[in-house]
Order: sequence, then structure tokens, then C-alpha cells
Amino acid sequence: MTGLPPLPRAEDLGDSVLAALSHMPDATGAEFTTRFEHDLTQVFAQRHAVAVSSGTTALHAALSAAGVGPDDEVLLPALTVIMTAQPVVQLGAKPVFVDSDPDTLDLDYADAASKFTGRTKAIVPVHLWGRMGAPVSLRAFAAERELAIVEDAAQAAGTSRAGVPAGSVGAAGCFSTKDGKILWSNEGGFVLSGDPAIAAHVRAFRGHWLTPPPGSRPQEQLGLPGRMPELIAALAQANLLRFPVLLERRRAQTAYLLRALTGARGLTALQPATDETWNHYSPLLRIGLPSPRAFAEHLAQLGVPSSTGSFRLVPCDTRPMFTGGDRAPCRGAAQILDRTLAIVLSERDDEAVLDRYAAVLTREADAWRA
Repeated sequence: MTGLPPLPRAEDLGDSVLAALSHMPDATGAEFTTRFEHDLTQVFAQRHAVAVSSGTTALHAALSAAGVGPDDEVLLPALTVIMTAQPVVQLGAKPVFVDSDPDTLDLDYADAASKFTGRTKAIVPVHLWGRMGAPVSLRAFAAERELAIVEDAAQAAGTSRAGVPAGSVGAAGCFSTKDGKILWSNEGGFVLSGDPAIAAHVRAFRGHWLTPPPGSRPQEQLGLPGRMPELIAALAQANLLRFPVLLERRRAQTAYLLRALTGARGLTALQPATDETWNHYSPLLRIGLPSPRAFAEHLAQLGVPSSTGSFRLVPCDTRPMFTGGDRAPCRGAAQILDRTLAIVLSERDDEAVLDRYAAVLTREADAWRA
């Protein structure tokens, strides 16, 4: 079985952090953040990049830049984490949850169309597990209804579909660099955009509107304490330099584990779309066993982490703060989560770890069927 690419040297990260430390304390320092933003535009081929404190902050700032505010509605998939909906609520808008197609994991556009109203301002596609929906369908749906597209691409750095990179489909693409992401920096995030007005708004919003966009005055409106700290920016920038290696390693890890599970009873690997270049963020398996969610939770207890087994991910429309309306539950999203085993990986997972995961999965699937 083909081995994994070597893990990049940790020493390179330490040198970057020490360099940032040598500049501290500096209340106005932004050298490493500026360098990181510049390199992001080169790596992801976007005109503007703005570093922020988290992926949630990225969504909050980008939605604000897209004009989302009180009494607006925002379409977003129920197939997501609560952090996608939180900024919508904090801006005074209403999240409207849309179902997903169990066969493709993409948005159910018929359901989205039925939930569109005159108050709908934006749509937020979520590239969960690094998987990306069809950009042509998304753009057509949004253009017909004059909706801003703000992508939650937190897990999708390195994915593209039909030649369109994740984060470049609409007005803004929002990414997380929290530990566990392929491009990581302990915490943090960034916004990519081709629109200078969007980028200027995000820059102002992340820093209490102290550096206003053209036509605005300092602190003319409220923003967030959402800047990326310099130490985090130094770590992020160092990892960005080795991003191709980190991406290659994650793809190799996922391919290695899925090959090891070929023939495992009751487990079938989910394949990307034919026009999708997937970053392989998380090995995905369709569970064809009784009580599939209970099986995922059982695996988590045995040391195989997953979205549903370890983090108990459920459709966002079933969270307590979003229930109680007259909307029918998003059954496609529930079906996807109940039947999908999305294994959580780290760049440090080597062949021994992946072999152990494969052995546990194969053994427990056989026992579960019995």
C-alpha cells in the first residue's frame, strides 16, 4: 500500500512564531498579518484577502459587507454546524434552513426556491467535509433572485468544482484556520473576495470600524474585535507556504484509509462529483448498517473520531434555538448525517493510526451486522 508524504518540519513554524515574538509588544503591529493576506491572494488567486480571528468572524464580517441586517432572511443548508447560523442571528437577520440532496450533498434548490421570500437577502452554501456543490446551479439560483452568495468554505481550502475554486463562487468566501483544518493556525480565518468594497468593509468591521472604507468615517458604525493576532498570523503564513504539502498529505491520508476499507462490509466510500477536485478533508463512508448513528458513536468510543460520533453533528434546523416554527424538518440533511461516517483526521495521523482505524472499522462493522 502506498505510504504517505512526509510531515513538514515543525521547526519552520517555530522560526516564524519566534520572528513575530521579536516584534512584540506592538499595539499597531500588523506585519505578519499583512504578509499572510498578500500570500493568500497569490495562493488562492483572488484580488483581496482579509485575515480575521475565526471562521465565524469571517462569516459575520462578510455577511455584513453583503448588506445583511435586521429583518432580512438568509438561506443556508441545515447540513451545517451552528457556527454558520450564528452570525446571521447576530446581525439581526433570520436563518432559513434549506434541505440537501442525499445523493449529491448539494443544496435542494426546489426546497430553497420554496423558502425564498421578498426579505431573502443572501444564500450561504456550506462546503461541509470539503465537498462542493455545483457553482453553475448556485450562481443561477442567486442571480435570478438577486441574492448575495457568501460561501462557508471553512473546510474546503483546496477544493474546486468545474474549475471554480471554493470561496470564489460569489461575493465572498469565508475560511477557518482553526486546528484540524488543512491550512491551520490554532485559531483564525480569512475572507477572500474579488470585490474591493466587500474587502474594505470586512477590514473595517474586523477592527471596530477604526479603519473605515472609502466614504465612511472612523467608528461610524459598530464592528467586532475580530483581527487576527500577529502570532497566529505568523503561524498561518508559515503553514500557507507549505499548504501544497499539507494538501497532498491530507489527500493521501484519505486515499490510504479508503483503500484499506475496500471490501469492508456495510461501508461504502462516497465519491466526489466527476467535475469536482476534492481536498479530501475527511474520509467519507456511507454506513449501510442498522442504527448507523449509533454505530458512529460506538466507533468514537473505540477511538475513531467522526462528525456524528464524536461531535454529535445534527441538522442545524433541529437545534433548540431554531425549532418551534411551522417549517417541516429538513429530512435530506438528517438522512445524510445519520448515514455518513465523516472521519476526523489530523496531519499527524500516520500509517499506523490509519491502519488502526481501518482495523477497528472492519472488525466492528462485521460485529455490528452480526
